[in-house]
Amino acid sequence: MLRFVWTWSPSSTRRFNPFRLLSFLRRDRSHNATLTSSRGSGPTSTHDSDSYPSLLNCRSRLCLCRSAAACLGMATGSLHPPKRSKRLSKERSPYLLQHALNPVDWFPWGQEAFDKAKSEDKPIFLSVGYSTCHWCHVMEKQSFEDEEIGRILSDNFVCIKVDREERPDVDRVYMTFVQATSGGGGWPLSVWLTPDLRPFLGGTYFPPGDYGRRPGFKTVLLRIIEQVQCKSLLVTCTGVHTSPMMKMKVTSAPCSADLPWPSLCIVACLNKLVTKLSSTFCCTDGPVAFCLLVNLVFLMSFWAVNCAASEGAEALHMALHTLRKMALGGIHDHVAQGFHRYSTDSSWHVPHFEKMLYDQAQLAVAYITAYQVSRECLFAHVAQDVLQYVSRDLSHESGGFYGAEDADSLPTAESMEKREGAFCVWTASEIRELLSCVVEGATSGVTQADIFMHHYGVRDQGNVEPEQDPHGELQGQNVLIVRYSPELTAARFGLSVDRVAEVLASARARLAEVRRVRPRPHLDTKMLASWNGLMLSGLARVGAVLGEGALLQRAEQTARFLHEHLWDGQRQQMLHSCYRGDNMEVAQTASPIPGFLDDYAYVVCGLLDLFEATQNAHWLQWAEELQLRQDQLFWDAQGSGYFYSDPSDPMLLLSLKQDQDGAEPSANSVSAMNLLRLSHLMGQWDWLERSRRLLAAFSDRLVNMPIALPDMVRGLMAHHCTFKQVIICGQRDAEDTASLIACVNSLFLPYKVLILADGNTEGFLYQKLPILSSLVQQNGKATAYICQDFTCALPVTCPQELKRLLLE
Repeated sequence: MLRFVWTWSPSSTRRFNPFRLLSFLRRDRSHNATLTSSRGSGPTSTHDSDSYPSLLNCRSRLCLCRSAAACLGMATGSLHPPKRSKRLSKERSPYLLQHALNPVDWFPWGQEAFDKAKSEDKPIFLSVGYSTCHWCHVMEKQSFEDEEIGRILSDNFVCIKVDREERPDVDRVYMTFVQATSGGGGWPLSVWLTPDLRPFLGGTYFPPGDYGRRPGFKTVLLRIIEQVQCKSLLVTCTGVHTSPMMKMKVTSAPCSADLPWPSLCIVACLNKLVTKLSSTFCCTDGPVAFCLLVNLVFLMSFWAVNCAASEGAEALHMALHTLRKMALGGIHDHVAQGFHRYSTDSSWHVPHFEKMLYDQAQLAVAYITAYQVSRECLFAHVAQDVLQYVSRDLSHESGGFYGAEDADSLPTAESMEKREGAFCVWTASEIRELLSCVVEGATSGVTQADIFMHHYGVRDQGNVEPEQDPHGELQGQNVLIVRYSPELTAARFGLSVDRVAEVLASARARLAEVRRVRPRPHLDTKMLASWNGLMLSGLARVGAVLGEGALLQRAEQTARFLHEHLWDGQRQQMLHSCYRGDNMEVAQTASPIPGFLDDYAYVVCGLLDLFEATQNAHWLQWAEELQLRQDQLFWDAQGSGYFYSDPSDPMLLLSLKQDQDGAEPSANSVSAMNLLRLSHLMGQWDWLERSRRLLAAFSDRLVNMPIALPDMVRGLMAHHCTFKQVIICGQRDAEDTASLIACVNSLFLPYKVLILADGNTEGFLYQKLPILSSLVQQNGKATAYICQDFTCALPVTCPQELKRLLLE
């Protein structure tokens, strides 16, 4: 096998140069399953990979020029105090601020660090994580707060700390390297670079000391230093030639001229999902169950265009059953609403307790879609539940949303050490004490606690199995999970279903009061354009389906926040992030981070959803403006598709295109649908062609691994289905107009756009679509037209008739 490495060059350029040699570091696969088989036993894995991180096992294959003892002496030098840089204290990122007092001479990502590495000819240690990452906290406590390790790092490396949520472009490049060389990835991400930013070694979490045959972080550092001081650093990337995962450079291969044959991609994607879900009702393989909601939305979209076929019915059953399981499981916070990031088991019982904004946004959309197709009230209630959590706990008063809540917190105010899940779990004795009231009408002597503990599976010894709790953090604790239906619980205690619902609601409210006085988990107060764009979609979609004006007002507040704080009108570009200041104001860094592809794509999608929900053409106009700017900044004129970041950025080795839908959909997948929707909303067929070219650029991926891009497969379906334009002619605030709009919104029609023609011929829509002037009300009533490419069928005025026609 040919291995690609870099070696320290003694030449005048004083750089690392590529060279083919054997490695002195190799990857050990044997411990991988142990690392990821149970909750909290390994690094936080990547969202969009079924393979999980492994540590890199260091083994020297060289004649070392110094002994380990000598190297240790040189690495640590005199016992001077470790450098404590104040650079990170000037940053806005909550993650960087968490590390500001480490005994490590940290730099933020930027020219100062790069210049230092080149001038001093030092390798770079790059550490990437985020503020709510459990294993990032562990590595900080074990290694970055250790003074000896801090001294080794500061004396021998230029140490750079990166918030992956603040600089996803940097994270993606170096995660690609680690995935290419080890088969997995995750956070914390630990990568060693040459002074010109080329990676030569990478891994994820490293324990501080050696673990059996596996090297600890200190050992890895010393072995790298030893080779650097010998001027013969020999490190391998365990891939054949250049890894396929790292070959997506600025110049791409020409894309296919034709779209892939849709039926092959759709059926392959469907079969893979059905196989996966039929056995576990989880969205991912392996012991960890992520909320990969793109899979479930794909299944419901497949049903929408194949509702008469048995395959469509099976797809819908899989999606709805999975959503029910998640709603009833421990991954759902039954006391304080919202969902945790993932479950450590296939029954959705014991979660990793972190809560992410991007999950909540997509969950709201998935559950309201499930309600549209089933009319099952549970799904509408869960969608509202998610938005209640986000509005209460993740909202800034200006209208933006914070990024995440941590998994770890102090069990009590007097505790010295945080524990995962402490904020969310309960002992049986706590519940008995809090819910001691006898329930009238129930069998003799039954208390609220008896009913609650039965319904939610609470046990005296705790309901978390030891294999799900390798560190003993949940011993004797209970993660609430719905074990019985309301009907069965009612029968068990001789109560009506309504009375049981009242008892359980009262009990949850009491527990919520108690939780509010517990020490809260850390809140990451970054506000990202991309995730706020996802949240905008969630608010708009739920508000439109349920006809809740308050949710639509909140959605418009979010859109105004994005325009005011994350849109640079002077430069005509999105900004990636803003922050909560010391006085609760919205703050920005001295050099704001320009937006990435997903900042544009997710916000455009949110604006289109908001336009269809409110029929306020201002939002459509801004969506058009953003899409045009996205095309200018990120479109690959040679290979088609969109780059994730500015391809001219000199600080990035690669210009990557997202080709996988994971915990967040690929921005290319979202853009394919955005372009299609814009073309049908505005009659600009050049956007339709661009959408086709985008899909063609990913044709190889769509044909050979469609399961990696279920959201893009949805876009492919859209190009081969009848895309409908539903135009309502009527007065904006009239009751009959509202009835027709409500009829359209009640249905899940994934391949349609909704337009209100209110007679304002001077407005933006009429200027873009002159055909609207030819569509009129019938007999003075609000009238609906169902059109294809603005060729319209006969008008209807009755909501029931409109529903029948839309479902044909």
